[in-house]
Amino acid sequence: MKRLLSTALLCLAAGALPSTAALAQSAKARPAAVQGTTPYAERSDAMQLAADIAARRDLPLDWVQATLGQARFLPQVPRLMTPAPRGTAKNWNSYRSRFIDPVRIRAGVRFWQTHAAALARAEREFGVPAEIIVGIIGVETVYGQQMGNFRVIDALATLSFDFPQAHPRAAARTEYFRSELEQFLSLTHRSDIDPFSLRGSYAGAMGLGQFMPSSWVQWAVDFDGNDHIDLFASPVDAIGSVANYFIAHGWKPGMATHYPVLLDTTPAQMAELLAPDILPTFTPARMAELGARVPGAGAAHNGPLALVELQNGGDAPLFIAGTENFYAITRYNWSSYYALSVIELGQAVHAARQAAR
Repeated sequence: MKRLLSTALLCLAAGALPSTAALAQSAKARPAAVQGTTPYAERSDAMQLAADIAARRDLPLDWVQATLGQARFLPQVPRLMTPAPRGTAKNWNSYRSRFIDPVRIRAGVRFWQTHAAALARAEREFGVPAEIIVGIIGVETVYGQQMGNFRVIDALATLSFDFPQAHPRAAARTEYFRSELEQFLSLTHRSDIDPFSLRGSYAGAMGLGQFMPSSWVQWAVDFDGNDHIDLFASPVDAIGSVANYFIAHGWKPGMATHYPVLLDTTPAQMAELLAPDILPTFTPARMAELGARVPGAGAAHNGPLALVELQNGGDAPLFIAGTENFYAITRYNWSSYYALSVIELGQAVHAARQAAR
């Protein structure tokens, strides 16, 4: 899950208001939301949180309680959040095939051609390559084709009060979604947006880049210059906002995302290399000492690296040396599989665009 996730919330941070009309129109253009059965008005814990949010955010208590009270429990959402059974084998090739496919690549070429000027400006102003921005929006929503069909208020309420207890981090995730629900309620009230009009993912992520409410507040930008932010109907705002998110999360302009690795390690060396997971920790020289040599340009890389393992089911895993920019992509979604899919989709779209010229 996104972390993004990740659409009208920057108004709280920078004073720019989203277009209520545009958001409402884009919401109406999508199919009707999935609906549950249990109104949260009947839940004492929901009404108590509503009172707490109203006090913290200086919002009208009756409005917060009435809004949250109309949210509905969505029974499919906890099921979607439940992690795969322990021992389920990860498979990079299978994961990759979900995102790097002809349909998504063709859509990416059209998106890049249509918004080439905005992508070039984002790359120039933020230092984030167009390929990465195109990769993110393609993986997240197929360039706006699949932005989610759940009412955001329902998804966030369900995950705030009925997060699956089988999840190993249930308590922490519950608190996270309650904070996102608070951001969402604050946004919609202060921006005069109907909180029931916005649709998104089952986790409450919104718009072309699937920003979570807190990400929208902090990092969404008015990149098309029309004095409001709309990550649903303005691909240009989405492009600038994705780039701004990456800069805020440690993206270093001009740095590669990863390098190939040649391995000749002992089990002890491999264990040491994999211990930091995907956090860049080792110099190229230290990696070589531990039996993971980064050839070519990687040997001269100026900065820490991580040995990233991508399992392939029963086949041999893929290993790469991830840089700080690879790690920055995982701040959008905490997965090395996700990050490499974003990179390779962007590369595939770029290559197809070049071939079509």
